[in-house]
Amino acid sequence: MGRVNLQRMKVYWPLYAMAIPGILFLIIFKYIPLAGSVIAFKDYSVFKGFIDSPWVGFKYFHKLFDYPDFVRVFGNTLLLGLLRIVLVFPIPVLLALMINEIRKSALKKGVQTALYIPHFLSWVIVSGIVFDIFSLSGLFNIVLGWFGHEPILAMQDSAYFRPVYVLTSIWRDAGWGTVVYMAAISAIDPQLYESAMMDGASRFKQIRHITFPLLLPTVLVLFLLEIGNFLDLGFDQVFNLLTPMTYSVGDILDTYVYRTGIEQAQYSFATAVGLFQSIIGFILVYIFNRLSKKVSDGGVW
Repeated sequence: MGRVNLQRMKVYWPLYAMAIPGILFLIIFKYIPLAGSVIAFKDYSVFKGFIDSPWVGFKYFHKLFDYPDFVRVFGNTLLLGLLRIVLVFPIPVLLALMINEIRKSALKKGVQTALYIPHFLSWVIVSGIVFDIFSLSGLFNIVLGWFGHEPILAMQDSAYFRPVYVLTSIWRDAGWGTVVYMAAISAIDPQLYESAMMDGASRFKQIRHITFPLLLPTVLVLFLLEIGNFLDLGFDQVFNLLTPMTYSVGDILDTYVYRTGIEQAQYSFATAVGLFQSIIGFILVYIFNRLSKKVSDGGVW
């Protein structure tokens, strides 16, 4: 077995060489920092360092669970995560299927480019655009005025925060999310479509019986990766869209950690919350991976 692997590496060494930067990135920025999780169980001090800081066990986990608003903050995190899975995640799949049906190459590339561009805007810029649209003199209130409604400060109204969160997620990232799906669709054998056309299958039936079934394994893998980040909603987006009046529905674990952990230099507490999120994410990935293997014989491992 070892000789076979060695021969394979000799033959495909350019591919292995190309993988080295990615492997180094994972080791340096993903695996080595895991050692820092130990400070979640210590009363960490920058002057004493990792080794000399005293052990405190589960003190900071108890602090998190004893926080009076923990149920509200955790509930907001779960609800926004669920909205991302149910409403945001399917959009790139639908967009990829729709883009694939565009026959004219120039139009297809133009649509793809238009959908990709928002991804390269930071959430600071996106939130600035959103606040401008929903301001008293913004487009939203102008349209309301056409129908005789009074102006609304939507970004200061808790009822609008979650819809705005979902819409901005879709607008900024849905187009970029189609990249992997379009690559998977392009790998489908064209002869399958030719055979279906000879049998009289319409475009919709080709999507239903060829494109989507062959795209499903890719969808499941990306779904599992999304589930792993279920509680990691993106600090930048939520923080820049939040206002003091929308804390009741928009305050999540990340923003709570920023206020109580980072700003007050409580690094052990911030690490404990991050570790808690990672554990929940791992459990969800494990569960859905087992389910996906039973449903479609897929899964990540």
